[in-house]
Formats: sequence, structure tokens, C-alpha cells
Amino acid sequence: MRTKKRSLAVLVGILGVVLLAGACKKKTPAPTPPPPPPPAPPAPTVTLTAEPSTIDKGQSVTLSWSSQNATDLDLQPGVGKVQASGSSTVTPQDSTTYTLTATGPGGSQSATARVTVTIPPPPPPPPPPVKEISEDELFNQNVKDAFFDYDKANIRADAETVLTGDATFLKDHASIKFTIEGKCDDRGSEEYNLGLGDKRATAAKNFLVNAGVSADRISTISYGKSRPVEGCDQSGKSEDCWQQNRVDHFHYGAETK
Repeated sequence: MRTKKRSLAVLVGILGVVLLAGACKKKTPAPTPPPPPPPAPPAPTVTLTAEPSTIDKGQSVTLSWSSQNATDLDLQPGVGKVQASGSSTVTPQDSTTYTLTATGPGGSQSATARVTVTIPPPPPPPPPPVKEISEDELFNQNVKDAFFDYDKANIRADAETVLTGDATFLKDHASIKFTIEGKCDDRGSEEYNLGLGDKRATAAKNFLVNAGVSADRISTISYGKSRPVEGCDQSGKSEDCWQQNRVDHFHYGAETK
């Protein structure tokens, strides 16, 4: 019994020593975890457009842009610092790529817009000046001579066609006055041919008057055989030359003898 009590006392003593040792030992606190790193600033965003993107030289273009998360924006070439959003009108002389650079705490970002400048072809040269045709030139271009048969003064079929065309032109140009020159080939006397030439000129005048040309615009004269056409003078004794001289020739203005 005594031994048992002694063993219990020893056990209690040992337990006390252990508890006392545990109470005397200093506890070490757990370390505090570091704070999380701050979030990275967002990167800038930027857009740039050109409208229209193709122009003729001398025309203008509108550049438009917008951005976020940027503290500095630079638009080149030629524009410089700009606000976060806006537009600007430019007139490039050559094809140009515009670049907008946005810079902020999160870095930098760029956007581009291409403008194509075309050079239009030169205008066509002006048409050559129209030569003003005088009234007498118009007359000579449009009024044709009427030819006759040998020793005749009546208007034959081909002469009717010619004189009808002459009348149309003359009625459209009512200010023109003219002379009908009656001519003959070199056969027969001077006096006879003067009379025949007069009949031929009068016949043509009457035809034109009947076609609507005012008689006071028309003068007549007979040259008989005295004024043959060039190359068919008295030495040109052939039917071709004779035919060329059997004619009513139309002369612009009053005839001078």
C-alpha cells in the first residue's frame, strides 16, 4: 500500500514537471501572408477611320477617332495631339497612311487609316476654234450653177434639181443678194450669145422667184461668150468645154462689169 502511494506521487510529480515545462515554452505566431499585387492598368484602345478613303488630288478627307484608357494621343502626319475622341479634316496631296498613337499607364496602342490620292487625268484640250464662215463663203459652198443644152434657155431636169437646192439655201439666208451670170459657149456671134445668156439668166431668176426667193435680191447679167471658164477659152473647142460654158453662174453680191 505504501509502495503504491509512492508510485502515484512520483507519477503526479512527473506530470507536473511536464505541464510546467509546456507552460514555460513560448509559442511562435504564424507569419502574415503578403498582400496580393495591385491589378495591372488596362491597356489603351484606339480606333481611326478616314472617310472617304480614296480621293482626287485637292479633295478633303475626314479623320475620325476614339480611344479609352489613354492619357496622350498623337495623330500623324500633320495633325498632332488630339483629344480622346473627335474628328479632323485633312487634304493630303499624296497617298498617306495616318497613324494615331494612344499612350497610357497600361502601355501604348496604335491605329492606322490609309488615304489614297489619285491624280485625275488632265482635261481634254479645248476644241479648235470654229472658223467663222463668212456669208459669201457659205454662198459659194451651197449655191450651185445651172447648165443648159446647146442653143437653149429652158431649164432642163438636172438644172431644176440644182435650182431647187439653191432656192432652199437662199430662203434660209434672206439677207444675201446675188447675181445670175448668163453664159454661152463660143459658137455663134457675140450679139446672139449676149441675148441667149440674158434669156438663161432670166429663166433661172424666174425659177427661183417661183420657188419663194424674193425678186429684189436677184440681179441678172449676160456675158455671152466673153467670159469662158478657166481652161476652156476660145482654144478649148470640145463638147466638154462647150458644156461648161453653157451655164448660169451664181455670183455673191452685185456684179461689177
